[in-house]
Amino acid sequence: MARPKKSGLSYFPLDTDFFDNDSRIKILKARYRADGIMIYVYLLCEIYKNGYYIQVDDDLEYIIASELGVSVDKVKQVLNFLLKKSLFDSKLFSSDKVLTSAGIQKRFQLAVKERARKNPIEVGRYWLLEKEATEPFIKCTLFEENPGNACGYSGKNPEDSENKYTKKSKVNKKDIYKGAFSDSSLESAFQFYLLVRSQNWGEISEEQVNALREDLLSLSSDLAEQKAILNKAAAGGWKNLYPVQSKRRPKTKKQPEKQGKFKNFEEREYEDMTDLTRKLMQR
Repeated sequence: MARPKKSGLSYFPLDTDFFDNDSRIKILKARYRADGIMIYVYLLCEIYKNGYYIQVDDDLEYIIASELGVSVDKVKQVLNFLLKKSLFDSKLFSSDKVLTSAGIQKRFQLAVKERARKNPIEVGRYWLLEKEATEPFIKCTLFEENPGNACGYSGKNPEDSENKYTKKSKVNKKDIYKGAFSDSSLESAFQFYLLVRSQNWGEISEEQVNALREDLLSLSSDLAEQKAILNKAAAGGWKNLYPVQSKRRPKTKKQPEKQGKFKNFEEREYEDMTDLTRKLMQR
């Protein structure tokens, strides 16, 4: 009996610069902490386990919440964020409740390369990559039906959704964000805060950037404290910068002087206990 063909992956690659290379992942972590990363990776595991996409229903959010020990509301917030930032294709999700992306499909076809050379893998309507970007061992049925077009549900040639948002940010923000501080670590923290701020509060002008820079310098002249101010503001999604509250030691109350039972009596000195005993016996 022939072994059934395996459609999914046993493992998938995760880049070591996962937290550094994509600003959307930084914002995901800043907004939702470890829960956001955990939900995203959980969804990736489910997708690659199935192949290159999953079709979800209304129960998915409750299943994820139960599996990961988070609230259903948190799952909904993170999923909306992932769709809004094109980490998943929002059009496919809106039309067919399908979770996938061009980046996911690129990594999928690389992962099945050895397996598919002998037995080509057939993909269909949810394939987002263009014909030129699809490896020869991936057989897309819609290429024959729509020659010259992408084999995707939309019928268009979408950009790689994994990189589109980053490219847009680089074009629009490059001249504004760059060069505010000479220290590279402080500059990096400042850029990240500006990126988070623009996502939460809208586009930011050069005048606002300069004002925030002056605010930071007025709040502290210490490099470590300046970075702490920026990191705290980014983590909280704040519009403005605020000083880091110093941990002050609580004031200790002065202990009242203990008054002995015989405090009001005149203290007398005696040479030794024998002398004290003798004088008491004489009374």
